[in-house]
Amino acid sequence: MQSPHTPLQFIKEPLFAERGVELWLKRDDLTHPHIQGNKWRKLRYNLVEARQEGLDTLLTFGGVYSNHIYATAAAGKQFGFKTIGIIRGEPADVPTDTIQFAAQNGMRILFMDREHYRQKDDPDNIESLHVQLGDFYMIPEGGTNIYALPGVIEMVNEIKEDYDYICVASGTGGTLAGVVSALYGKRKAIGFSSLKGTDTLTQSVTQLVQDYTERTFDNWHISFDYHFGGYARVKPELIDFIKDFKLRHLTQLEPVYTGKMMYGLYDMIEKGYFPRGSRIVAVHTGGLQGLSGYREYFG
Repeated sequence: MQSPHTPLQFIKEPLFAERGVELWLKRDDLTHPHIQGNKWRKLRYNLVEARQEGLDTLLTFGGVYSNHIYATAAAGKQFGFKTIGIIRGEPADVPTDTIQFAAQNGMRILFMDREHYRQKDDPDNIESLHVQLGDFYMIPEGGTNIYALPGVIEMVNEIKEDYDYICVASGTGGTLAGVVSALYGKRKAIGFSSLKGTDTLTQSVTQLVQDYTERTFDNWHISFDYHFGGYARVKPELIDFIKDFKLRHLTQLEPVYTGKMMYGLYDMIEKGYFPRGSRIVAVHTGGLQGLSGYREYFG
């Protein structure tokens, strides 16, 4: 599973010139048509570990629009793994495009009611799944674990141009933890949370970085100011921003992660958060398949 080298796109805006900053977009959405961005990066070394453990089945968790479910199904088909997706909630009469794609790529789809899903990581629940389904390699929801970090570190190390800040959208925190580990105390990193303010995300990133590097760093933080009401919530100004960004820069964002991050960056630049002369890299982590859940906004 060789990682592709994705390009940087210069984002030219009168506002940025006025504020004296540069913004570059790391186009990690171009990694793969179906295993996009941070999903490619986080899955890569999990698949290596599964192979080393002699396991041929991947089991993971997610919602009915999950980028991770979608990407895991595609990766399983491409690299010769059986896949099982444990889906939060009850099955719908008409499955989402995400679930249909996963099933078409060979993923066995099993639904788990929300009450039990909240206990999905409990050892007793995992043991019960083993009894029911046999041997498998478990990848956590969102793909975030210690094996997710090396692929993200490779992504950061691809950036040879000088920069002062690197920004990523944050859901489960694995991508940000990989970025912080790669920087190793140099430069600054900002995560833009899709969830409402919670110490849990900060704690998760801190623990992952500590587990991987045996160090803690203070050159990063998470912004909780641009969640737009919480995970998968949107507001008209966010939709308008995403549409306008595509028109001016010929690059599609999505409203769960990358759209919120870029909206937040524009706002922070306008408010003068970044010193003049700053060079900023924002990572486009993909997730564009999720647009199928927002057809009323994007067609």
